[in-house]
Amino acid sequence: MDKYVKSYNVILDNMDLLHYRLRPISAIMYLQDAFARFCATKKMAAYDLFATNQYWIVSEFNMDFVDNLPFWSEDIKVEIWISELSKLKIYTDFKLYFNDKVFTKGNALWFVIDKESKRPTKTDEIANRFGVWDELVLGEHKKFSLPEQKDKINEIVHVINLSDLDFNNHVNNKSYINLAEMTMNDDFKKSHTLKSLHIRFNRETFLGDKLICSTYKTANDGTYNHIVEKDGVSVCDISTSWSEGICNESIVDYPLKVKSEQG
Repeated sequence: MDKYVKSYNVILDNMDLLHYRLRPISAIMYLQDAFARFCATKKMAAYDLFATNQYWIVSEFNMDFVDNLPFWSEDIKVEIWISELSKLKIYTDFKLYFNDKVFTKGNALWFVIDKESKRPTKTDEIANRFGVWDELVLGEHKKFSLPEQKDKINEIVHVINLSDLDFNNHVNNKSYINLAEMTMNDDFKKSHTLKSLHIRFNRETFLGDKLICSTYKTANDGTYNHIVEKDGVSVCDISTSWSEGICNESIVDYPLKVKSEQG
Protein backbone atom coordinates (compact mmCIF):
# COMPACT_ATOMS: atom_id res chain seq x y z
CA MET A 1 0.00 0.00 0.00
CA ASP A 2 1.93 3.01 -1.24
CA LYS A 3 2.04 6.08 -3.43
CA TYR A 4 4.19 6.47 -6.51
CA VAL A 5 6.11 9.71 -7.10
CA LYS A 6 7.82 10.73 -10.34
CA SER A 7 9.51 14.01 -11.29
CA TYR A 8 9.34 15.51 -14.78
CA ASN A 9 10.54 18.59 -16.62
CA VAL A 10 8.20 20.72 -18.76
CA ILE A 11 9.59 20.31 -22.27
CA LEU A 12 8.88 22.49 -25.30
CA ASP A 13 6.40 20.06 -26.87
CA ASN A 14 4.24 20.23 -23.73
CA MET A 15 4.14 24.02 -23.53
CA ASP A 16 1.13 26.21 -24.35
CA LEU A 17 2.46 28.71 -26.90
CA LEU A 18 -0.17 31.27 -25.88
CA HIS A 19 0.97 31.48 -22.26
CA TYR A 20 4.34 29.65 -22.22
CA ARG A 21 2.99 27.28 -19.57
CA LEU A 22 2.33 23.56 -19.33
CA ARG A 23 -0.70 22.63 -21.41
CA PRO A 24 -3.49 21.02 -19.39
CA ILE A 25 -3.58 18.18 -21.90
CA SER A 26 0.10 17.55 -21.17
CA ALA A 27 -0.68 17.16 -17.48
CA ILE A 28 -2.75 14.12 -18.46
CA MET A 29 0.16 12.71 -20.45
CA TYR A 30 2.45 13.01 -17.42
CA LEU A 31 -0.21 11.32 -15.28
CA GLN A 32 -0.56 8.41 -17.67
CA ASP A 33 3.20 8.02 -17.87
CA ALA A 34 3.49 8.05 -14.07
CA PHE A 35 0.74 5.44 -13.76
CA ALA A 36 2.47 3.25 -16.38
CA ARG A 37 5.73 3.49 -14.41
CA PHE A 38 3.86 2.72 -11.18
CA CYS A 39 2.41 -0.39 -12.84
CA ALA A 40 5.88 -1.41 -14.03
CA THR A 41 7.15 -1.42 -10.43
CA LYS A 42 4.37 -3.93 -9.64
CA LYS A 43 5.04 -6.02 -12.77
CA MET A 44 1.68 -4.98 -14.21
CA ALA A 45 2.81 -2.69 -17.03
CA ALA A 46 1.20 -3.00 -20.47
CA TYR A 47 3.92 -5.39 -21.62
CA ASP A 48 3.38 -7.57 -18.54
CA LEU A 49 -0.35 -7.79 -19.24
CA PHE A 50 0.23 -8.70 -22.91
CA ALA A 51 1.57 -12.05 -21.72
CA THR A 52 -1.81 -12.80 -20.11
CA ASN A 53 -3.89 -11.42 -23.02
CA GLN A 54 -4.96 -8.34 -21.08
CA TYR A 55 -4.54 -4.59 -21.41
CA TRP A 56 -5.22 -1.40 -19.47
CA ILE A 57 -7.84 1.17 -20.46
CA VAL A 58 -8.77 4.44 -18.80
CA SER A 59 -12.49 5.17 -18.73
CA GLU A 60 -12.63 8.59 -17.04
CA PHE A 61 -10.42 11.50 -16.00
CA ASN A 62 -11.48 14.25 -13.58
CA MET A 63 -9.06 17.12 -13.00
CA ASP A 64 -9.15 20.44 -11.15
CA PHE A 65 -6.51 23.06 -11.96
CA VAL A 66 -6.09 24.83 -8.64
CA ASP A 67 -3.02 27.01 -9.23
CA ASN A 68 -0.94 28.49 -12.05
CA LEU A 69 0.56 25.90 -14.36
CA PRO A 70 4.38 25.77 -14.52
CA PHE A 71 6.44 27.42 -17.22
CA TRP A 72 8.58 25.65 -19.80
CA SER A 73 11.74 23.99 -18.33
CA GLU A 74 10.35 23.97 -14.78
CA ASP A 75 10.38 20.78 -12.70
CA ILE A 76 7.10 19.19 -11.63
CA LYS A 77 6.24 16.19 -9.49
CA VAL A 78 3.43 13.67 -9.98
CA GLU A 79 2.08 11.75 -6.99
CA ILE A 80 -0.37 8.93 -7.80
CA TRP A 81 -1.93 6.02 -5.92
CA ILE A 82 -4.69 3.42 -6.05
CA SER A 83 -7.47 5.03 -4.03
CA GLU A 84 -10.43 2.66 -4.42
CA LEU A 85 -11.13 -0.81 -5.80
CA SER A 86 -14.41 -2.52 -6.56
CA LYS A 87 -14.87 -5.93 -8.18
CA LEU A 88 -13.92 -4.51 -11.60
CA LYS A 89 -13.14 -0.78 -11.19
CA ILE A 90 -9.73 0.66 -10.34
CA TYR A 91 -9.58 4.28 -9.21
CA THR A 92 -6.40 6.31 -8.98
CA ASP A 93 -6.16 9.70 -7.30
CA PHE A 94 -3.32 12.08 -8.02
CA LYS A 95 -1.67 15.42 -7.31
CA LEU A 96 0.77 17.42 -9.44
CA TYR A 97 3.22 19.71 -7.66
CA PHE A 98 5.25 22.71 -8.78
CA ASN A 99 7.51 24.49 -6.28
CA ASP A 100 6.00 22.24 -3.56
CA LYS A 101 2.47 23.52 -4.27
CA VAL A 102 -0.32 21.44 -5.77
CA PHE A 103 -1.36 22.93 -9.12
CA THR A 104 -3.52 20.05 -10.38
CA LYS A 105 -5.41 17.27 -8.61
CA GLY A 106 -7.96 14.69 -9.61
CA ASN A 107 -8.80 11.07 -10.20
CA ALA A 108 -9.11 8.50 -12.96
CA LEU A 109 -11.07 5.30 -13.49
CA TRP A 110 -9.22 2.34 -15.01
CA PHE A 111 -10.04 -1.22 -16.06
CA VAL A 112 -7.96 -4.24 -16.98
CA ILE A 113 -9.56 -5.69 -20.13
CA ASP A 114 -9.44 -9.26 -21.43
CA LYS A 115 -8.32 -9.18 -25.09
CA GLU A 116 -10.63 -11.97 -26.21
CA SER A 117 -13.88 -11.05 -24.48
CA LYS A 118 -13.22 -7.28 -24.40
CA ARG A 119 -14.66 -7.31 -20.88
CA PRO A 120 -13.12 -6.06 -17.60
CA THR A 121 -11.34 -8.61 -15.42
CA LYS A 122 -11.51 -8.84 -11.63
CA THR A 123 -9.23 -6.60 -9.58
CA ASP A 124 -7.92 -9.28 -7.18
CA GLU A 125 -4.38 -9.10 -8.54
CA ILE A 126 -4.41 -5.30 -8.39
CA ALA A 127 -5.32 -5.47 -4.70
CA ASN A 128 -2.57 -8.01 -4.02
CA ARG A 129 0.18 -6.02 -5.74
CA PHE A 130 -0.78 -2.39 -5.14
CA GLY A 131 -3.01 -2.16 -2.13
CA VAL A 132 -5.22 0.88 -1.54
CA TRP A 133 -4.23 4.28 -0.13
CA ASP A 134 -7.44 5.79 1.28
CA GLU A 135 -7.15 9.42 0.13
CA LEU A 136 -9.68 10.99 -2.26
CA VAL A 137 -8.58 14.42 -3.46
CA LEU A 138 -11.92 15.38 -5.11
CA GLY A 139 -14.12 13.65 -2.58
CA GLU A 140 -16.28 10.62 -3.31
CA HIS A 141 -15.83 8.98 -6.71
CA LYS A 142 -19.03 9.83 -8.57
CA LYS A 143 -20.51 8.66 -11.85
CA PHE A 144 -19.64 11.03 -14.70
CA SER A 145 -22.48 13.12 -16.10
CA LEU A 146 -22.45 16.04 -18.51
CA PRO A 147 -24.17 19.26 -17.43
CA GLU A 148 -27.30 20.31 -19.28
CA GLN A 149 -26.30 21.83 -22.60
CA LYS A 150 -27.74 24.65 -24.71
CA ASP A 151 -26.42 26.19 -27.92
CA LYS A 152 -23.83 24.59 -30.21
CA ILE A 153 -20.94 27.00 -30.75
CA ASN A 154 -18.60 25.02 -33.02
CA GLU A 155 -18.00 21.73 -34.79
CA ILE A 156 -14.91 20.19 -36.39
CA VAL A 157 -14.33 16.99 -38.36
CA HIS A 158 -11.22 14.84 -37.98
CA VAL A 159 -10.17 11.61 -39.72
CA ILE A 160 -8.00 9.45 -37.47
CA ASN A 161 -4.41 9.10 -38.69
CA LEU A 162 -1.35 7.23 -37.44
CA SER A 163 -0.30 10.05 -35.11
CA ASP A 164 -3.57 9.60 -33.17
CA LEU A 165 -2.89 5.97 -32.23
CA ASP A 166 -1.49 4.48 -29.01
CA PHE A 167 0.35 1.18 -28.50
CA ASN A 168 -2.99 -0.71 -28.56
CA ASN A 169 -3.73 0.80 -32.01
CA HIS A 170 -6.65 2.69 -30.46
CA VAL A 171 -7.00 6.46 -30.58
CA ASN A 172 -4.89 8.10 -27.90
CA ASN A 173 -6.74 10.04 -25.19
CA LYS A 174 -4.71 13.10 -26.12
CA SER A 175 -6.32 13.25 -29.57
CA TYR A 176 -9.85 13.56 -28.16
CA ILE A 177 -8.81 16.40 -25.88
CA ASN A 178 -7.00 18.10 -28.76
CA LEU A 179 -10.25 18.07 -30.73
CA ALA A 180 -12.15 19.66 -27.86
CA GLU A 181 -9.46 22.31 -27.46
CA MET A 182 -9.52 23.09 -31.19
CA THR A 183 -13.21 24.00 -31.00
CA MET A 184 -12.41 26.88 -28.60
CA ASN A 185 -11.12 29.90 -30.51
CA ASP A 186 -7.75 31.48 -29.72
CA ASP A 187 -9.22 34.76 -28.46
CA PHE A 188 -11.20 32.81 -25.86
CA LYS A 189 -8.16 30.80 -24.76
CA LYS A 190 -6.04 33.95 -24.54
CA SER A 191 -8.48 35.52 -22.09
CA HIS A 192 -9.63 32.47 -20.07
CA THR A 193 -8.08 29.89 -17.77
CA LEU A 194 -9.12 26.25 -17.73
CA LYS A 195 -10.30 25.37 -14.22
CA SER A 196 -11.55 21.79 -14.60
CA LEU A 197 -11.61 18.96 -17.12
CA HIS A 198 -13.85 15.90 -16.98
CA ILE A 199 -13.66 13.15 -19.61
CA ARG A 200 -15.53 9.91 -20.23
CA PHE A 201 -14.29 7.54 -22.93
CA ASN A 202 -17.27 5.57 -24.26
CA ARG A 203 -15.97 3.52 -27.20
CA GLU A 204 -12.74 2.67 -28.96
CA THR A 205 -12.00 4.22 -32.34
CA PHE A 206 -9.45 3.25 -34.94
CA LEU A 207 -7.34 4.34 -37.91
CA GLY A 208 -9.44 5.90 -40.67
CA ASP A 209 -12.53 6.56 -38.54
CA LYS A 210 -14.18 9.97 -39.05
CA LEU A 211 -14.84 11.84 -35.81
CA ILE A 212 -17.04 14.89 -35.34
CA CYS A 213 -16.45 17.03 -32.25
CA SER A 214 -19.33 19.39 -31.37
CA THR A 215 -19.03 21.95 -28.58
CA TYR A 216 -21.98 23.39 -26.69
CA LYS A 217 -22.51 26.07 -24.10
CA THR A 218 -24.18 24.74 -20.96
CA ALA A 219 -26.57 26.05 -18.35
CA ASN A 220 -23.53 26.62 -16.10
CA ASP A 221 -21.69 29.83 -16.89
CA GLY A 222 -18.18 29.15 -18.20
CA THR A 223 -18.76 25.42 -18.72
CA TYR A 224 -18.79 23.70 -22.12
CA ASN A 225 -19.66 20.21 -23.35
CA HIS A 226 -17.56 18.65 -26.10
CA ILE A 227 -19.18 15.60 -27.70
CA VAL A 228 -16.98 13.47 -29.99
CA GLU A 229 -19.05 11.23 -32.25
CA LYS A 230 -18.48 8.50 -34.82
CA ASP A 231 -21.43 7.65 -37.09
CA GLY A 232 -23.75 9.63 -34.82
CA VAL A 233 -22.74 7.75 -31.65
CA SER A 234 -20.74 9.40 -28.86
CA VAL A 235 -17.28 7.89 -28.40
CA CYS A 236 -16.03 10.49 -25.90
CA ASP A 237 -17.73 13.12 -23.72
CA ILE A 238 -15.73 16.03 -22.30
CA SER A 239 -16.77 18.83 -19.98
CA THR A 240 -14.50 21.86 -19.49
CA SER A 241 -14.95 24.79 -17.10
CA TRP A 242 -13.21 28.13 -17.62
CA SER A 243 -12.78 31.36 -15.70
CA GLU A 244 -12.14 34.80 -17.18
CA GLY A 245 -8.63 36.17 -16.89
CA ILE A 246 -5.21 34.53 -16.97
CA CYS A 247 -2.09 34.84 -14.88
CA ASN A 248 -0.40 37.99 -16.19
CA GLU A 249 3.02 36.95 -14.91
CA SER A 250 5.29 36.77 -17.96
CA ILE A 251 7.91 34.17 -18.74
CA VAL A 252 10.46 37.01 -18.62
CA ASP A 253 9.47 38.11 -15.09
CA TYR A 254 9.00 34.65 -13.63
CA PRO A 255 12.67 33.57 -13.25
CA LEU A 256 13.42 36.88 -11.51
CA LYS A 257 10.59 36.24 -9.03
CA VAL A 258 11.85 32.73 -8.23
CA LYS A 259 15.40 34.02 -7.75
CA SER A 260 14.12 36.73 -5.39
CA GLU A 261 12.06 34.25 -3.36
CA GLN A 262 15.06 31.94 -3.02
CA GLY A 263 17.21 34.82 -1.80
